[in-house]
Amino acid sequence: MKFHVPDMSCGHCTAAIDKALKAIDPDARVDSDLTLKTVAVVSAQDAGAFQTALREAGYPGTPA
Repeated sequence: MKFHVPDMSCGHCTAAIDKALKAIDPDARVDSDLTLKTVAVVSAQDAGAFQTALREAGYPGTPA
């Protein structure tokens, strides 16, 4: 699954996002692209849970 996260702008943002998403699934693979402002997540968990985690971390994202 992939999310567009327009407020992601730096390494601190990607670290915070990674931490929030790994709280949902510690085994998830999370790849952030600052240029495209996207976050790709490989996990068996529901996409909605990850979208909620992004929003709660202060980085609202939409499915891309």
